[in-house]
Amino acid sequence: MELKHPRNPFITSIFTADPSAHTWDGETLYVYASHDIDPAQGCDFMDKYHIFSTTDMVNWTDEGEILSSEDVSWGRPEGGFMWAPDCTYKNGVYYFYYPHPSETKWNDTWKIGVATSRHPNKGFTDQGYIEGLGGFALIDPCVFIDDDGEAYIYIGGGARCLGAKLKPDLMTLETKPVDMEGLYDFHEAAWVFKRKGIYYISYSDNTQPGNYMRYATSEKPLGPWTHKGAYLTPVGCETTHGSVMEFKGQWYQFYHNQSISGRGNLRSICVDKLYFDDDGLIRPVVQTNDGLWAYDIPSSATTYKGDKLIPFGGAIQKEGAISGLGASGSGFSVKVDGQTGGRATIWLQYNTAEPLAKIRLNVNGKDESYLNALAGDDITRLTVKLNAGAQNELSFTGGNGEMSVESVMVSIL
Repeated sequence: MELKHPRNPFITSIFTADPSAHTWDGETLYVYASHDIDPAQGCDFMDKYHIFSTTDMVNWTDEGEILSSEDVSWGRPEGGFMWAPDCTYKNGVYYFYYPHPSETKWNDTWKIGVATSRHPNKGFTDQGYIEGLGGFALIDPCVFIDDDGEAYIYIGGGARCLGAKLKPDLMTLETKPVDMEGLYDFHEAAWVFKRKGIYYISYSDNTQPGNYMRYATSEKPLGPWTHKGAYLTPVGCETTHGSVMEFKGQWYQFYHNQSISGRGNLRSICVDKLYFDDDGLIRPVVQTNDGLWAYDIPSSATTYKGDKLIPFGGAIQKEGAISGLGASGSGFSVKVDGQTGGRATIWLQYNTAEPLAKIRLNVNGKDESYLNALAGDDITRLTVKLNAGAQNELSFTGGNGEMSVESVMVSIL
């Protein structure tokens, strides 16, 4: 089944921000994003990183959660504060970088953690943090590997941007961090890439109420930099954060906005095409509502509907669908076959007249997330871990608006 709805944001099922886009083989593009957990409690409640992938910029797969504050032994005791990440690859290992404080006094104790995996989309294990990097307001890691194999890391916040060379292990500093000179009105969100021998650094500025994305160029990876101007206007929320990536011959700008929720702490990731002039200058990015994506549900997916959906809390079966999912505590459950166990995408086919209804997904007693259900007939989905066998219990509880559910589909990854 394929449901096409050209739309930005292109991930609508959960709230995401700070997209870091990469392709490692030229065939699949991965977006490593932070997660605004709903209901929002502010930036301190950002947690549970997800990865999203595509081979065509149309069909997107939620690869599931890869790391949370619970996985970080050295981190802030209260958790949370899993902000904008990045990822890189070298010699068969993927390195996932993320900012996280180590103490309750969070803004003074930022560190840059590193998790590694043999896979780009799963299996990440925390390896600690980079010694000598971090401190007050220093967040938003970006790692750039040059054509000669040398690696550089950039962090920044609070109007300061630092860069340093990494050792071949990609987890140790080879040089002392230095200030990136020549950046006009730097705020945060540094992102470095290279095109036709020119180094580019993009970043968000201090404009209020919403940041512009600016960029500068250099002949060297650590500058000095020459400011070239703003190329992305404010996105509608207080923060602007993005990445630039070429994929299959087209350059793209990834960013986030608040168009779904209307709230700056419940953001959603977007993508639009990016173009360069002949002299290498970036043309202003046109933000659109027409980013291409589709729900392409595999034919192998198992569909659960009718009497397999068991209502509770005032919800009812009506014409094969579960309705009445707006009352407090109303919902339904279904037992699904996890086959050999592992990751599976849960697809929920629904109908609602509410602009942003919610449904909470609970898997085998674990609260996974509030899923967004946009007005109309549509599908929302999330990738989760299932146990082997047929005894996995999924529970869906409605909230924030009346809705009905026609079916649940499960696709084993």
